Amino acid sequence: MAFISFLGRVLFASVFILSAYQEFNEFGLDGGPAARAIEPRFKTFAGHVKTHAGLQIPDIETKILVAASVAFKGVGSVLFIFGSSIGAYLLALHQLIATPILYDFYNYDHDEKEYSQLFSKFNQHMALFGALLFFIGMKNSFPKRN
Repeated sequence: MAFISFLGRVLFASVFILSAYQEFNEFGLDGGPAARAIEPRFKTFAGHVKTHAGLQIPDIETKILVAASVAFKGVGSVLFIFGSSIGAYLLALHQLIATPILYDFYNYDHDEKEYSQLFSKFNQHMALFGALLFFIGMKNSFPKRN
């Protein structure tokens, strides 16, 4: 049973590892295509947060956001594979921050093609977030071995 659990964690983490690897390879001097894709979405998201919640999100260089994303996904995945709750927390934090920024379906009308594509991706990533919360909950529900 331990091997099946390990294999499941490897398969689950592979989504994050492959994504981090691709972003790392494309990073370059400016953060690569990920930074160029995130920049307008991050600004729009920050505007929504300021308008609706009254909170000012600090102006962060998108290159730093991409580097943090790669670090969270890379380190979090490796730790998660070996059963660490810290890895699950890092991946969950990444999902919590990145998902509403990357999959901004709320900026489109229901009739637009982008809306359904982004909404579907948003739901998939929320499912990954839920699985991480499930892992954290299950990990903390078992008594510690001495």
